[in-house]
Amino acid sequence: MSVDTYTSTTHATVQLPQVTEPRNAGMPLDLNWVLGAQANTSAIERRAASIPARRSVKKAYQAAWLLKAVTCIDLTTLSGDDTARRVGRLCAKARQPIASNVLNAFDMPPITVGAVCVYHEMIAPAVTALRGTGIPVAAVSTGFPAGLSPLPLRIAEIEQSVAAGAAEIDIVISRRHVLEGNWQALYDEMRAFRVACGDAHVKAILATGELGSLRNVARASLVCMMAGADFIKTSTGKETVNATLPVTLVMIRAIRDYFDHTGYRVGYKPAGGISKAKDAITYLALIKEELGDRWLQPDLFRFGASSLLNDIERQLEHHVTGNYSATYRHPTS
Repeated sequence: MSVDTYTSTTHATVQLPQVTEPRNAGMPLDLNWVLGAQANTSAIERRAASIPARRSVKKAYQAAWLLKAVTCIDLTTLSGDDTARRVGRLCAKARQPIASNVLNAFDMPPITVGAVCVYHEMIAPAVTALRGTGIPVAAVSTGFPAGLSPLPLRIAEIEQSVAAGAAEIDIVISRRHVLEGNWQALYDEMRAFRVACGDAHVKAILATGELGSLRNVARASLVCMMAGADFIKTSTGKETVNATLPVTLVMIRAIRDYFDHTGYRVGYKPAGGISKAKDAITYLALIKEELGDRWLQPDLFRFGASSLLNDIERQLEHHVTGNYSATYRHPTS
């Protein structure tokens, strides 16, 4: 059993889109394309509901999918009481997310998660703890989670996080631009964020639970990609409604359309509310069917989750031993 990975020719795995793919350069805002994007809600919901009903993998196949899911997790701590010590423990988990005896049972080499995601103040301890591993540090930015601070401050926040060593920046868009249909303003904002990120990889958080409709989700996805987003992401994890399968279907079809038009592959990150191993497999199956195997790599797909890893560990241990371990035996921080 193996998990495919894309590695650089240097010492460590580097899980950034610009390493293995031409980076999304963006394009001029095409309002005809944006306004032509529609969403048939009933059809989307039927399609989304069919995935968990039809796709069931068992035994060794299930274990392989779960190991793949681990490599695509952005291991995250975004709490007001975060400390350097807590982040250090999280980074230790990122370096070895699955116990060596479990990996040995599957004849697997060591694996890591996709990234560690923190607030700006925790970038320095995360960078120190992950040095030499190739695991990127992601920082939430731009007035996360509401995104309502003044634009110059949001841009400065990005620049400071990049300077501190963040290789990925998770930005939040201004939801009001979507709700008001001000697509030019959203494009200009996203473009400014992309420029401020420089070489750092930028994930655009749409906060889909606050956008009002699936049509708005489709249009916001296209605008952010046109402005140069490397990834589009569902949620901050702080909204009442976070990642869902219907929203995922809309966003990944926008990604597919964008690739067909431009040749650039943009990544996807569902975040918030994904805590069970079976849900991870459902999302991976949907990505495989709609976008293909290339998107099942950590440079193009991430889960925004931490509790998910806990359940995956328990499922893998059950596969090896026949017993479920207690949740407390798999702390993340």
